[in-house]
Amino acid sequence: MMKKYLILLIVISSCVPIKPSERIAFIAHDSYPEGIAYNKTTDLFYVSSMRNGTIGKVTRQGNYSILHYDSTLKSSYGLKVHPDGKRLFACIGDANYSRLTSADTRKKMARLISIDLTTGKRLSDVDLSSLVNSKHFPNDMAFDDKGNIYVTDSYAHTIYKVTPDGNASVFSQHPKFKTEGIGINGIVFHPDGFLLVDNSNTGRIYKVSTANPQDVAIVEIEQYFLGSDGLILNDNNTLTMVVNGGNDKIYQLSTEDNWKSAKLTGTTLIAERFSYPATATSHGKEIWVMNARTNELMDSTAIPSKRFAIQRAVLKPIPKNFSK
Repeated sequence: MMKKYLILLIVISSCVPIKPSERIAFIAHDSYPEGIAYNKTTDLFYVSSMRNGTIGKVTRQGNYSILHYDSTLKSSYGLKVHPDGKRLFACIGDANYSRLTSADTRKKMARLISIDLTTGKRLSDVDLSSLVNSKHFPNDMAFDDKGNIYVTDSYAHTIYKVTPDGNASVFSQHPKFKTEGIGINGIVFHPDGFLLVDNSNTGRIYKVSTANPQDVAIVEIEQYFLGSDGLILNDNNTLTMVVNGGNDKIYQLSTEDNWKSAKLTGTTLIAERFSYPATATSHGKEIWVMNARTNELMDSTAIPSKRFAIQRAVLKPIPKNFSK
């Protein structure tokens, strides 16, 4: 199957121009945004910062400005706009690349904050670090249909649950989540009452019941997605996954059995040249990806970048009967 898949990509690549897809470039010196969220009410993209915790906003013309900042926000990661369109939630920690890191917060901080999108003021700040005795990396989140928020902790291999009134608890610490290094990462809520969660280190996707957090199943797929990161549930049967760490591509998966299993149905091309994509957001049928450029932070000789880009993902379909 993999050999035929690679041949197909070569054929597809030969039929398209060798150039990247549409980008919105902006300047945010040494910011290294990881999370991204789009709000149709304001027609703005919101981006996080692994380096200084800043929450910024970006116009479609590429104008960047700060929405919220204070020095206690060592790093900000996953972002989500609340369904009411008035609040932005952010995962806050000190997992890896913050220039503001300190001994009392390094791999110890785990917070979920919310910000008023009109004023930029912080509305809530929930501490998650005391829930599990472990290293912490609060990475991504998802809202369910009751207003609860589920937060992945990639070092603690835990999903937290935060109720609408701010009460936090451990939702799931299933053994299937456990791995070395960065584990569970991207997360989405499915309206049929379960979460889909990917694991960066194992390349697997898990289906987790919101009614029974011990009901965790591995979604059956013909391949693993090592380096999997952000997720978008496009519709009940379609999932978009961001993959980085050398692969740097966006994939689309589809199911015919409510995510007991899934098949690869779409992919971006190498020619689009994503730069360590981390997370994605949607605007209608459009999918926009944050190029985090994290590989530069792994290189001690790299000069900090000031220019970053939000890039549109153009997914090429893979024929349904291709694997047969």
